[in-house]
Amino acid sequence: MTDINKYTTITTPGTGDFRDRGSKFLAYSYPISSTADVKEKLQALKKEHPKAVHHCYAYRLGTDGTQFRAVDDGEPSGSAGKPILGQIDSMGLINVLVIVVRYFGGTLLGVPGLINAYKTATALSLEKVPKTEKWIENLFDINFDYPAMGEVLYLLKQAEATIYKQDLQLFCVITAGIPRHQSDTYVQRLSEIRGVTVKAIKEAV
Repeated sequence: MTDINKYTTITTPGTGDFRDRGSKFLAYSYPISSTADVKEKLQALKKEHPKAVHHCYAYRLGTDGTQFRAVDDGEPSGSAGKPILGQIDSMGLINVLVIVVRYFGGTLLGVPGLINAYKTATALSLEKVPKTEKWIENLFDINFDYPAMGEVLYLLKQAEATIYKQDLQLFCVITAGIPRHQSDTYVQRLSEIRGVTVKAIKEAV
């Protein structure tokens, strides 16, 4: 049975290499947490492969899986981005980007050939990389005076929270993701500490 409080993602980047009638399809898969990551990875690959004719990609983002995109980058509509996204979805992955770089080999593959190539390259880049289950988190800003730091950090550790940002001065601010299934309990406990204020930001992705 699937735990609705968890999602599956990849822990390291992966690569896949598929060739058909002279065309090369080089797939690169990445764990991501925002659309800014997508832009950064895409720009880096365009620099690395300036002579490639297409840089097609797809991603699914957000622990509810509602943020996604499939881009054909000049290939016939539906022949590249959709098959890439289809592989991400068939493996049940979230917060994952796959970019497939194509070098044209001189022979047209037709839409069925392209679908197969993008699908296969994507599958090769994803199948060997380690996968992990992560808690779906709610994101909070926690503000407190320095003397409360010990209690705050103890509760966050107990909650298995992820600390995304921290500024620990005389007045401290921590941005933390608390697992959704127990965030209400721990927000209440944090709020009971003198001088601590907790503000919900949004669901973490």
